[in-house]
Amino acid sequence: MQYSELQARIDSAKELDFGQIFNQSIELFKKVWLQGLLILLLTFALMIPFIIIFYTPLVILGIADSSNPGYLESAAPFAVFFMIIAYLLLLFAVMVISTGLRAALFKIIGNKDQGDELTKDDYFLYLRRPYLSKTIALGFANLGISLLATMLCFFPIIYATVPLNLMVVIYAFNPELSTSELVNAGFKLGNKKWLITFGLTLVAGFLAQMVGMLMCGIGIFFTASFVVIPLYFVYKESVGLQDDELKQIGNNLENNATI
Repeated sequence: MQYSELQARIDSAKELDFGQIFNQSIELFKKVWLQGLLILLLTFALMIPFIIIFYTPLVILGIADSSNPGYLESAAPFAVFFMIIAYLLLLFAVMVISTGLRAALFKIIGNKDQGDELTKDDYFLYLRRPYLSKTIALGFANLGISLLATMLCFFPIIYATVPLNLMVVIYAFNPELSTSELVNAGFKLGNKKWLITFGLTLVAGFLAQMVGMLMCGIGIFFTASFVVIPLYFVYKESVGLQDDELKQIGNNLENNATI
């Protein structure tokens, strides 16, 4: 979809029905709960190497200080600098991995919603060429906006959460758009549908947590993906999702994505 067409669709988006989207989300969750669980487990698995890299130097510093008392105090400036850089890199890795896997989940959700049972679930579609560079750029944009909103106190990050989440949905179905176009489209749709999107996400998150806790706590892993399904329907009902647009994504992985 061209960016101008996407903008026009957002501008002319119809009013959304909270109850209808919530009911549709429950029905669709029954079809994709397993894929949502796999995405969550893959996210944890891919984060393990980065967590090890983050904590290994700290363990080394602790061992050095135990064998040479006072070493950690003398190395404090370096340790603090390293912690800041390492933490930012860890956040960046989290953003890139979660952006790529969530975009893949939204595409899988779209396939299931359209009744496409033949297309193979591709969990790493947006974490390899030609989409990897776009995913990295979008993860960087997501991190930058999140840090800026956080530094502007608490309320801006609450507002920014909706556009940032919708930005990933838009990316999942429009990977040909540039990073700036995806960011702009995310905030444009987020501004127009902020209240209902925030309300749906809040209620879905509460319900997912409550049901998960009733399943001895471990059930949260199974219900966590329910939170993202209303985001898909907000995009679908606002912008529209045509079957031919959905199927062409990922069919030609030899083309380079534009950043």
